[in-house]
Amino acid sequence: MTFKHHSDFLARFADYPPERVRMTPPPGTATKKDVLRVDRKEGKLCELIDGTLVEKTMGAKESRLAIWLGRQVDEFAERHRLGIVLGEAGTVELFPGQVRIPDFAYYSFDRLPGRRLPDEPIPELCPDLAVEILSKSNSKREMWEKLKDYFFAGVKVVWYVHPKPKTVEVYTSVDQFVTLTEADTLTGGDVLPGFTLPVADLFAAGRFGDSPGPAV
Repeated sequence: MTFKHHSDFLARFADYPPERVRMTPPPGTATKKDVLRVDRKEGKLCELIDGTLVEKTMGAKESRLAIWLGRQVDEFAERHRLGIVLGEAGTVELFPGQVRIPDFAYYSFDRLPGRRLPDEPIPELCPDLAVEILSKSNSKREMWEKLKDYFFAGVKVVWYVHPKPKTVEVYTSVDQFVTLTEADTLTGGDVLPGFTLPVADLFAAGRFGDSPGPAV
């Protein structure tokens, strides 16, 4: 995507934290090679959105939650030989020119070429389930655009986890979702049949690194 006027660029990324939107290479001209270059030279992860590099940030508590929840999904998928989970550095090209990095994502073996993970650093893959742990740095517009990319690419289910209100939004399409609270149970639906997790367990004491108390 190219931006004819500066106003076009500002309108596209108006709701994004400006410190995360890179101006080099010029917006609209970046490629996967630039994503790899920034990672290799600076150790920073970037998504490629409409030809523009946008740095991915994640706080310690969000990372902790992603690892814990991702482990539950990964262990279930491995136990039942369903597929694999990639973590918060699992960079994939959802469709040509659009590179995204879910906080973690589940890929069924049927979606992997030859039922194995490709060797490319940024493979052309679409997850069955994409999960995002939201923080203050994630704007509504940003997460809406990401949601659209996921479902356009063919993602079946998206979980948006909100640590503060302790809720999970389960999307089955861009405009269809349910909000789960600590009184509800998160399930894998058709994507992970049989997977269940009480939402209260997800946000239990100790999940954010605070001590749950001495072992007994």
